[in-house]
Amino acid sequence: MPRIHEAAGQGYEARSKTYVSGRPGYPPETGIWLREVLGLGSGRSVVDLGAGTGKFLPNLLETGAEVIAVEPVAAMRARLSEAFPQVKALEGTAEQIPLPAQSADAIVCAQAFHWFATPAALAEMHRVLKPGGMLGLIWNVRDERVDWVARLSALIDPHGGDAPRYRSGKWRQQFPAAGFRHVGEAHFRNDHVGPAEDVIVGRTLSVSFIAALPPAEQEAVVRQVREFIAATPALSGPEVAFPYETAAFAYQRTC
Repeated sequence: MPRIHEAAGQGYEARSKTYVSGRPGYPPETGIWLREVLGLGSGRSVVDLGAGTGKFLPNLLETGAEVIAVEPVAAMRARLSEAFPQVKALEGTAEQIPLPAQSADAIVCAQAFHWFATPAALAEMHRVLKPGGMLGLIWNVRDERVDWVARLSALIDPHGGDAPRYRSGKWRQQFPAAGFRHVGEAHFRNDHVGPAEDVIVGRTLSVSFIAALPPAEQEAVVRQVREFIAATPALSGPEVAFPYETAAFAYQRTC
């Protein structure tokens, strides 16, 4: 099986539990996008590629489509299977999807495509999709137009190293891609509401490159984040609203 990035392998293996509570869900507009743009519904099949702990699975299941999850990290796949026993969860990567050719109506990569944005991965997705099938890429992105969010990012991002990120935009370099046409993109507001310990500290711990840090360095980051929360008036209440933008991109297999 192709090697996955160290930050993903180590970080998500270590922090699979935190990933569940620290990550935001997806706004209601996501379901409309899945049905109207990707064409999901009863009698259709969709692959959740890089499915993680299954954070996006409820959105896919609500469409009525048959869902298959593919995830390389064992700890995350185990949590997915525990939470969604009705979903077939397979070990695999974007470069080696364990499914037959032309077997899926759609593939969705939620919070994942930046990890495997390569020609080889796109060629493998093309193989698995039926002619006319849809590829959906979706991310929740911190809204750094909000001052405190930008300042929080400034604390976290220096630890990123060479870990792939949506924000780098490097994933876009794979498009235009042979055999795919761009259908469109959509952007939705998405607030993650809850105690600061969950939506800020937990979210920080769920970042792959933070989760992969040695324990002492990780504790230092968490201490900085808690000090930041204490010093920021906007975060002083029992609950905070962490603002995100959900960005969704659709492509269709053309041949």
